[in-house]
Amino acid sequence: MNFTFDTVPQIIFETGAGARLGEIVKQRMARPCVVTDKGVIAAGLIDDALKSLKDAGFDVLLFDDVAADPPAPVVKRAVEEARKHKADGVIGFGGGSSMDTAKIIAVLMNSHQTLEEIYGLEMVTGARAPLVLAPTTAGTGSEVTNISVITTEDEQKIGVLARQLYADIAVLDASLTLSMPREVTSATGIDAMVHAIEAYTSKLKKNPYSDALAKEALRLLSSNIVRACEHPDDIKAREAMLLGAMLAGQAFSNAPVAAVHALAYPLGVHFHVPHGLANALMLAPVLRFNAPAAAALYAELGDVVGANDTGDFQTRADAFATKMTEICAATGVKSRLSEVGVSHNALPRLAEDAAKIERLLKNNPRPVTYDDALRLYGEVL
Repeated sequence: MNFTFDTVPQIIFETGAGARLGEIVKQRMARPCVVTDKGVIAAGLIDDALKSLKDAGFDVLLFDDVAADPPAPVVKRAVEEARKHKADGVIGFGGGSSMDTAKIIAVLMNSHQTLEEIYGLEMVTGARAPLVLAPTTAGTGSEVTNISVITTEDEQKIGVLARQLYADIAVLDASLTLSMPREVTSATGIDAMVHAIEAYTSKLKKNPYSDALAKEALRLLSSNIVRACEHPDDIKAREAMLLGAMLAGQAFSNAPVAAVHALAYPLGVHFHVPHGLANALMLAPVLRFNAPAAAALYAELGDVVGANDTGDFQTRADAFATKMTEICAATGVKSRLSEVGVSHNALPRLAEDAAKIERLLKNNPRPVTYDDALRLYGEVL
């Protein structure tokens, strides 16, 4: 079997590490652009990190205008502000949108390329600025991926995938996730479980490393997500969720995601459904749809999450889908498209957009047509 596996060169998994960020990055930059959002600022999550940077003598530019599903105009403005500051490094501090924005700033602020020129696979030329990523949610795994997803001016989600998007350091501090409300904990945690499931069943680049990471990620996430939702101050559960999300990120960065994500993206674009919630909504129907082609793999994952069924692969795959539905329901996450404002009339447009996302659908165990997508949306309307 031939495969390659890439990830970030350094990972610091340490509760409390955010408070010594200045010490961690001091050899890499002096004028950092710190990228975050207003919610992180309001929650005070970044206060200790900023203090450590300033106490260490850093000249910090704080860009806190990050928006969900990063819109291209916001990303471009962030690049310009980093250039004006003469930033010599970038720190992404927050959820997936903040980290995705930080990645783009790092590759563009010293480059002649435009944002539009780097859309797609390995379109980034040249080196990037030093990049450090610190997540405040346990879900996207963006701190260890080489992917950034941007919402274009014409409201399409487009990925930038390039080796340069891997950070120099990922700093994982579970204390930064303690204030996540239940709905964010559930949605981001399910997002991470989807990463693990889709990496394990990825059609083209599945490999032994990604398999091992995906299984351990799913074990950690599935056994801790309900406790993290019901006991938000349980630091052990939070650490398990953060570690699981990171492992899932490493897995899907090498064995890419598929139909759940392809169907989730249009929900974010047209109805501004948070990415994790969109994945949660589409997980169950896609599991059932894929089962004829992925039953053996789903049966193996059923053992990981405690589906505890016997019989042939299809029976065990069905038990896995049922168990995942039960776990999701126990978190309190929404389960119907109608609950997020989607009407029957919107389904054709959603299906049309999903069917175009070939870069993800090619990884799915089973082909997905427009008619398939329309039916899958309809199942959870």
